[in-house]
Amino acid sequence: MPSLGDLLREWDRGAQAVARGDWDCALRLFSGYPEPSARMCFNVGCVHLLAGNPEAALRAFDQAVTKDTCMAVGFFQRGVASFQLERFQEALCDFRLALAQLRDNTAIDYTQLGLRFKLHAWEVLFNLGAAQCRLGLWAEATRSLEEALSKGSEGARDHLCTALDQVQKQVHLQPRQGPRGEVFRPHRWHLELLEPVDFLGKAKGCSHRGLENPHRLWSQEAPRDRDTGRPRAGGAG
Repeated sequence: MPSLGDLLREWDRGAQAVARGDWDCALRLFSGYPEPSARMCFNVGCVHLLAGNPEAALRAFDQAVTKDTCMAVGFFQRGVASFQLERFQEALCDFRLALAQLRDNTAIDYTQLGLRFKLHAWEVLFNLGAAQCRLGLWAEATRSLEEALSKGSEGARDHLCTALDQVQKQVHLQPRQGPRGEVFRPHRWHLELLEPVDFLGKAKGCSHRGLENPHRLWSQEAPRDRDTGRPRAGGAG
């Protein structure tokens, strides 16, 4: 059975493979976990999306949101996979689930968990509108885009105004998705703890201090509020 250090290194190498566009290598490395966490399943789904395989991505995102039922970004990406498969009703349901997990917050920031992405409510509402367009629900799509405008930042305003104009002309929208090439990565300090330490000119073995509980490392899925246990929201940016 691979050691914790080996698993961390494989996770890091998998993220590097994604960055250079080597989907096969990334999938091999991300699939080597005996009990993959929601984050690892999410990574597999993202790679399948990048590789143009939304059916496989859908299965991976299914696993991710089953393991973490509060994973807003997992529902969001699963909705994208369903949309690409032209399963628009399923996509609509997933975007609603993602919005529900935002719990009226403007965003959830996943950076502290290693995913360089802040999921904004306006993005989810945009995708909700895109799915409603495909289902012929033009009035509902207009309301979704109007709500997205009310929650969006100044930087998103022009994009949303253009999208609202398209919907009012009954022109379909393409959904947004997570940033290309971004997946959950291990924290830098975890990797640094595995490096040899030499303070006195003598080689030392790899240190695993602070990494004694691998289950804790793999199972921490979403920033949680200490009092409510709910996902912690990010800023409004």
